[in-house]
Amino acid sequence: MKQITIERVWLTDDAVWIRTNDGREACEYFADYPRLNGATRSQRENYTVDDFGISWPEIDEDLSFEGFFAVKHQTELYRLFLAHPELNAAAIARRMGISQSLFAQYISGIKKPSRTRLLEIFNTIRQIGQELCAIAVIA
Repeated sequence: MKQITIERVWLTDDAVWIRTNDGREACEYFADYPRLNGATRSQRENYTVDDFGISWPEIDEDLSFEGFFAVKHQTELYRLFLAHPELNAAAIARRMGISQSLFAQYISGIKKPSRTRLLEIFNTIRQIGQELCAIAVIA
């Protein structure tokens, strides 16, 4: 796949927009990303851009440029992370020892995890839930 070259990145009240060097424009709506949706204007404006995408380190969110132009699939993982914004995708990827970028592509539907990988992801999330349930409160 040919790398996308970005000419411009800008924010509106409800989305982040990009323009490629060949003039194509696309946006991703904040409402589709719980961390961006819940972020302050200042947090949204605090982003970095590299050859592959946009990162908001303060809120632990990353969007790949490929994703702006990909057909949006409502994958099982996408629905899970949309329903539970308290889940930290980057932390789950680190815990599993897989690339945060690859994990984001699984969530967005750009790449499809194998059935085995999908089960590993859900088992990791369940394990985190079990660990949280086991926390004892000492009064």
